[in-house]
Amino acid sequence: MQKSRAPAAVVVAAQLRHQTACGFAVAFAPDKARVGHMRRITTAHLRLWKISGPPADNIVHAVSELVTNAIQHGHGNIRLKVTHTAGEVRVEVTDGNPASAELTVADDEDVSGRGLFLVAFLARDWGVSDGGRTTWCVFRATAEMA
Repeated sequence: MQKSRAPAAVVVAAQLRHQTACGFAVAFAPDKARVGHMRRITTAHLRLWKISGPPADNIVHAVSELVTNAIQHGHGNIRLKVTHTAGEVRVEVTDGNPASAELTVADDEDVSGRGLFLVAFLARDWGVSDGGRTTWCVFRATAEMA
């Protein structure tokens, strides 16, 4: 007599319960030099989490764009939070500006204004929360098996 097997969804759900979230959060004063610092910190954590290739590149680009927007348009200190759990990486950038980030279309001659469009293109999802103060995006990203 053959043992009955649990449906695949039950096995996956059981495995997910045992996973823990990894992440970091950094608060800093608005300074253009911080964009590069936040890219390097994010890259280092993605390596620790064994996330590389295009997913890692896309996440780092999003961090760069969202931090740059916060420096240019925010008020007061900025907070970057990046978490990894269940095959996803979530990036959140919070500043003191209650005006929500908006997706705009830049003209061909414009030298800026494409950052959020790029984030929307690269990420699985994105949005604004916390009364407009936090812009977030989510990426599918699984760790490479060693």
